Amino acid sequence: MVEGSMTQGAGQGPAMRTETLRDFRVPVTEPHPYGGPARFPEEAPVYGEYPAYYGEPAPAPGAVPPPPGPVPPVPPAPPVPHVPPVPHVPPQPGGGMPPADDGMDGYTPTQRDLPVIRPGDLGGPGDTVQVHYVPQQAPSGPGPLYVVGDVHGYLDELVAELQAQGIIDADLRWSAGNARIWFLGDFTDRGPDGIGVIDLVMRLSAEAAAAGGYCKALMGNHELLLIGAKRFGDTPVQSGAGTATFQAAWLLNGGQRTDMERLEDVHLQWMSRLDAAVLEDGHLLLHSDTTAYLDYGDSIEDVNDTIHELLNRNDADITWDLFRKFTKRFAFRDEETGPQAVRELLDTYGGSRVVHGHSPIPYLLGEVGTEDGDGTGGPELVDGPHVYAGGLAIAMDGGVTMAGKLLVVQLPLNG
Repeated sequence: MVEGSMTQGAGQGPAMRTETLRDFRVPVTEPHPYGGPARFPEEAPVYGEYPAYYGEPAPAPGAVPPPPGPVPPVPPAPPVPHVPPVPHVPPQPGGGMPPADDGMDGYTPTQRDLPVIRPGDLGGPGDTVQVHYVPQQAPSGPGPLYVVGDVHGYLDELVAELQAQGIIDADLRWSAGNARIWFLGDFTDRGPDGIGVIDLVMRLSAEAAAAGGYCKALMGNHELLLIGAKRFGDTPVQSGAGTATFQAAWLLNGGQRTDMERLEDVHLQWMSRLDAAVLEDGHLLLHSDTTAYLDYGDSIEDVNDTIHELLNRNDADITWDLFRKFTKRFAFRDEETGPQAVRELLDTYGGSRVVHGHSPIPYLLGEVGTEDGDGTGGPELVDGPHVYAGGLAIAMDGGVTMAGKLLVVQLPLNG
């Protein structure tokens, strides 16, 4: 510590000032050669450890600089004069100014919005400026709502439908502004590029959020199947038909080895965090046409929380039971019991309609018997969603895996 000074801290007195050799003054500057701000001269004379300062000649070598003189006191700033507020001047018929006593004493312009003067508002000499007030616009609200049926790895078909709806552009970037879109699950298996589908949806989720909209997804039974195949492989699980494995079930249900090779932790984490149900604009969105959701809670929040908690246990049998229940289908198809099953879900979770994927529309119409396409009729007859169960259910799986149609539809849907 320098003699004659002390620090200031807890329990100590104020710091004492130690005199310096001289007060600092403004150094000599010169114009910047390229027109920029002034700079210090490169060859400024130096004596001791201090450079030569403006207005002082450089001393002879070895000379000792004189002690600094007293610093003159700084005069106090003059008081700021009071400026009265400018009174409001209303327009006068025929131009001109209002009388001096206009009753506006004490008026403060900031009591209302600042005016906007438009070009052309100023007329000739003596004319009064016409003031126009622009009110703030109310929030525009949510954008249009879209739902997407089961994709099952058919990336090219998905891109074509999203572009046809104006949701993505030619560069596959989000172009729908504040629109909202929900994928109803089953991104992989059977089709050629399930991981490519997941990558696209994950990227669009970020781009849509940045644009004021959103792109979200529900968990389908094939997400549960792929998670199980990756986590548990050939580990035996107890099924209704005896012992099974996720690996065998995944291959039997159209699992693509190229998807498994490209599957990364980020994909697994994304799939395991997907919700199973959501209520959007009066539509109860689900993946499966089953009442099994009722086994997991009396509210949408409870259902989603319970399924996430069960997946986080990382137990093969528990995951298999989830997969088995969400593979059930056709709960709404029967003309007599179907509407009642839908109402049970709506009464519990809210909404006026159920919108689901999972069961291909050709199945619901009885046009084909299996996903291999045998049976009567043909999936090419599907040209849009199927409204059934007394108008309470909307099926969105157009049967893209059997040469049908991948559906991207805006809600609400009439019919």
